[in-house]
Amino acid sequence: MRDQFNREIEYARISVTDRCNLRCRYCMPASGVVKLPHDEILRIEEIIRVADMLARLGTRKVRLTGGEPLLRKNLPTLIRELKSLRGIEQVTLTTNGVLLERLAEDLITSGLDGINVSLDTLDAREFEKITRRGIFAEVHRGIQFLFDVGFRNVKLNCVPLRGVNEDNVIALAALAKNHDVKVRFIELMPFGCASQSGLIGMTSAEIISKLENHFGKLIPDTSSKFLQGPAKYFSIKNFVGQVGFIDALAHKFCGSCNRIRLTAEGFLKSCLCYDTGADVKKLLRSGASDEEILAVMRETIYRKPFEHSFGVAAGDARQMYQVGG
Repeated sequence: MRDQFNREIEYARISVTDRCNLRCRYCMPASGVVKLPHDEILRIEEIIRVADMLARLGTRKVRLTGGEPLLRKNLPTLIRELKSLRGIEQVTLTTNGVLLERLAEDLITSGLDGINVSLDTLDAREFEKITRRGIFAEVHRGIQFLFDVGFRNVKLNCVPLRGVNEDNVIALAALAKNHDVKVRFIELMPFGCASQSGLIGMTSAEIISKLENHFGKLIPDTSSKFLQGPAKYFSIKNFVGQVGFIDALAHKFCGSCNRIRLTAEGFLKSCLCYDTGADVKKLLRSGASDEEILAVMRETIYRKPFEHSFGVAAGDARQMYQVGG
């Protein structure tokens, strides 16, 4: 369906858990994380019911997020059920990769269309500094498994941080030289822990300059991509894969935003920045009919804000891991 600004809302990000096995500095505090009680998280059948209603409202792509979605039990079952819904054309997932080697085969067999892996560095010590966990080897093996089996549609997401991992962007981009992978550099969002940590992000212009100084000219990819998100992709001479950039602050893309978010606790958010939306879980568990829930969801989507106001106005008090990114 279209919102009040005539944007086609066709992409739903669904968080399946608020739990995570890393503690990335820009996403979660080092300790004292308050987890949702188990019965406050949407059940698998509730997620499927909401996704079915979203599909009826025009959603064509679903991305599963967290926390860390691979911590959620029966995830392959959920993927298969989502894939079977009429109208859903893509089901993808974003993971930190820690459990990927163990679970990737089941995920692929379930019909998963794409996997994004959060990877801010290829240096084990830097990885531990950023994530507060010394388990880089597990993540590396999971990514290598995807390469070895030839899984298509792999994206690696890096948040470049000044003075932390900025010198590793060359090595990360180089993964696209011999692998059909998209290495994406994502601007740090001033949201939750990121705005409290003192970390400073880098702009796409800075990263492009570094990459071009090392690899040569980046060539913009203007080809049409099915249900493509906000990333702008570039090819590099003699590279099999591509590099991409997502910079929601330096280059606002709100005018073409096609997303809606469902948190693990069942709150339908119309924009990452704000706390406005609808408590879908309350409706589900109060016995509301599909028609009643659809009416609320339709209104929430229609009233999606025109743009975010990060750095200008107060937004959602939730941390990033509680929203699903």
